[in-house]
Amino acid sequence: MSAPAVEIELNSVDEKKNAHLYELDGASENLRLFKADLLDQDSLRSAIQGCAGVFHKELIEPAVKGTFNVLQACLEENVKRVIVVSSGAAVSMNPNWPKDQAMDETCWSDADFQKSQKSWYPLSKTLAEREAVEFGKRTGLDVVRVCPVLVLGPMLQRTVNASSLFLIRLLKGGNESTDDRLMKIVDVRDAAKSLLLAYEKPAAEGRYISASHMIKSGDLMAKLRTLYPQYSYPRSFNKVDEGPNLTSEKMQKLGWKFRTLEETLIDSVACYRDAGLLD
Repeated sequence: MSAPAVEIELNSVDEKKNAHLYELDGASENLRLFKADLLDQDSLRSAIQGCAGVFHKELIEPAVKGTFNVLQACLEENVKRVIVVSSGAAVSMNPNWPKDQAMDETCWSDADFQKSQKSWYPLSKTLAEREAVEFGKRTGLDVVRVCPVLVLGPMLQRTVNASSLFLIRLLKGGNESTDDRLMKIVDVRDAAKSLLLAYEKPAAEGRYISASHMIKSGDLMAKLRTLYPQYSYPRSFNKVDEGPNLTSEKMQKLGWKFRTLEETLIDSVACYRDAGLLD
């Protein structure tokens, strides 16, 4: 795409904090950073002005009201398509869903259940995505939503994010035991491709799940132990409700392809080692 990328930084455009972004290929020509507040439409409008497409990623009030403000600014600036980065957490948290039936894009997490579990981040994603759906219906704005699951792979920054922390803890054996959950994983590079496909493909519409691998925590540890026997892993796994699989068949119909799980794990560990996170 010829249009420059736009990064909306919520708090500041501190150069030290965002140094890893300036190191990206082509950043000097194609990257502009703006200081903006999700709850302030005017600050969003100045960042969005002139954009052909917008990718929105974003707890409950900032997520919901911020989503509305981004979409409203996009509508006023005649943006052709908005990609809302939602989450697999907006799809999969439904205790009444049959466990032997895979979940697809028609499935929604139960907001009341999320509240009862005090799962505030997943709830924010569910409510924000529903706001995006309703906004698109009311205004006719082309809103496409993408729901990535647990995102692993090499990090641009040297500080740990929540997704990578899960894998680091598994490698370092931070817990004597851990739950043997069904993990839904996507490589960060493949997640990025899914967002671009949702933006670039004229046929893209509605909602897409970005998930490439389903594996239980115990099986994931076994793979890691084969590759990296030197690390200290959890000693045992607690049996818990697995939950259903998610299917990304709809995204694959757009031409989406993804890496093997082994490649994602190897590149993740190499990145963590380089950043000194496994010392």
